[in-house]
Amino acid sequence: MNANKTLVIAVTLLTLGACSPQLTPFTEKLYDENRWTEVDLKKIQFYLSDDIVMRREFSSSDSRIEGGTIRMVGGRQVEEIVIPRGTPGIFLFSPKQNRFAVSFEAEGDDRYLMFGPNPNASGRFVLLASDWERRQGTVTYENRKFEVDASSAWSSLMVDLKRINTTNVKSRTAKGRTVN
Repeated sequence: MNANKTLVIAVTLLTLGACSPQLTPFTEKLYDENRWTEVDLKKIQFYLSDDIVMRREFSSSDSRIEGGTIRMVGGRQVEEIVIPRGTPGIFLFSPKQNRFAVSFEAEGDDRYLMFGPNPNASGRFVLLASDWERRQGTVTYENRKFEVDASSAWSSLMVDLKRINTTNVKSRTAKGRTVN
């Protein structure tokens, strides 16, 4: 009986795995080859490759904490926002060429992060920060500055290429034309 349960669970997991999207890094080459417009990009479902953890020191004058949590880090109060690996996101706008504002939250158009191609990461669209200093970067989120650690620098956008490349082909065969 126990072996039957194990077999059923294994088959179920394989079936579910076959249904889940096969994610591929979104790269500058992919973007350039397809020449997607902003309208096209808004139809693409993006996913996050790795966790992004944003932190900022919380002062008593800050009364607006909505999506983050308050933690004590080194005796200080810190607001923390986590965007887990695999979180779906949408393209909002492109402030300049090869820069994407992507939102991973349903509320607030000011809740987005910037991504762009990194030649050191095979052209993948990775998290952009205003500064990267060794182990820490600064990003703007909800019009406030947050710190991210260096591991977030390699967080990139992923897409389901199979879904993107689904094309409808309308075809017909010419039968020829003869002189009357």
